[in-house]
Amino acid sequence: MSHTTLRRVLPGFAVSSVGDGMAVVAVSWLAIELAPAADRGIWVALAAATYTLSGAAGALLLGRFLRHRRPARLAGWDAALRAGALGAIPVLHVFGVLGIQGYVALLAVSSVLHSWGQAGIHTLIARLLPERDHLAGNAVLSGVGSIATVAGPPLATLLIVFGGPATVLAVDATTFLVLALTFLLAVPKDGVPEPDEDPASRTAGFAVIRRVPALSGLLSLSFVFFFLFGPVYVALPLHVSDDLGASAGVLAAFYTAFGIGAVLGSVLTGFLGRWRLWPTTVGIVIGFGILMLPMGLGAPTAVSVVSFGFAGLLWPPYSSLSTTLFQRSAPGAVLPQALAASSAVRVLSVPLGTALGGPLVAGLGAVGALRLSGGAIVLVGVAAAAALALRIVGARKEPSGGAGEFAREAAAEERKDVQAHP
Repeated sequence: MSHTTLRRVLPGFAVSSVGDGMAVVAVSWLAIELAPAADRGIWVALAAATYTLSGAAGALLLGRFLRHRRPARLAGWDAALRAGALGAIPVLHVFGVLGIQGYVALLAVSSVLHSWGQAGIHTLIARLLPERDHLAGNAVLSGVGSIATVAGPPLATLLIVFGGPATVLAVDATTFLVLALTFLLAVPKDGVPEPDEDPASRTAGFAVIRRVPALSGLLSLSFVFFFLFGPVYVALPLHVSDDLGASAGVLAAFYTAFGIGAVLGSVLTGFLGRWRLWPTTVGIVIGFGILMLPMGLGAPTAVSVVSFGFAGLLWPPYSSLSTTLFQRSAPGAVLPQALAASSAVRVLSVPLGTALGGPLVAGLGAVGALRLSGGAIVLVGVAAAAALALRIVGARKEPSGGAGEFAREAAAEERKDVQAHP
């Protein structure tokens, strides 16, 4: 809050985050309204998936054009594109020409630059703040976003009741316009220090990740974790509308509870600077999966909502700690590429899992898909814990190479965290 440039950015970021919190409810609910009744599961999956999937393609295909751009410009262009594409949805809906195919296409266009936008935001944090404050800066952004997800779903419910889900997306587009103007006008060109060296390759980000086993291992765990969470974006709305016969307000209650947990988790993240990265991340995955299970085991709605809220408590620490590791490990010149590569992999994982949600719901039902998602996340966490234990044992036995090299790399990163927070 004391940094001038970041203080200018945070209000616009907060407004846009409220819009995003509203869109979480509106995107799937409008898809339910537009899709044919027989294929609603598939179309809801496609709508939720394409809203983020094209961001991964943009990260991979647009590096040649965007890797030299200033981080504020990357974030501003992403917000401007989202404002335009999402704003077209309510306009077409008002004139009665919005079909489910066009709706999905506009959602896809809106997220083409999203990986680069996220990379730009976190690159600003890395370049404007000293290394010891990276985790705190990431936690602040995560906290602002989490607070907005608490307010967003109830606001979306009110707008859906009085104006429909397309009205929510109109408001969301407006908030992204505010964010675009914030980054393009409020961040001075000379206000963000640039690295001395010049990035040499659009694949440099992936190369950095491949060279550091701790980063590639963390990214692999993140991919599977987010992939298995993806079906929730399809199964939960259909569970609420079909199994429970409830309104959008109940769906908003789930997301609001998750947001309240995320706010508390963002506050707690600032106290995790001395914690060991790998045990913390693996523990988060296991705990998150356990807290997902009540939704798939037929628990009362109130119990499921509370459990989902506690799952939200674990989301920001995982995201902030893994982002901090990338910020500290990647050279400054290739930091945007490394963060964009990481974001691309993560952005790809969620919509792939979401796309899988359609067939899962068709075959297992919404409750069965939720049960499979939570149980699989627990199993992945347990497998990661076992692999980590084996690698630590291998590090003690092997003088070099193999598993020992991975464990020593992870241990070096943890020592660096402790040294940065004496």
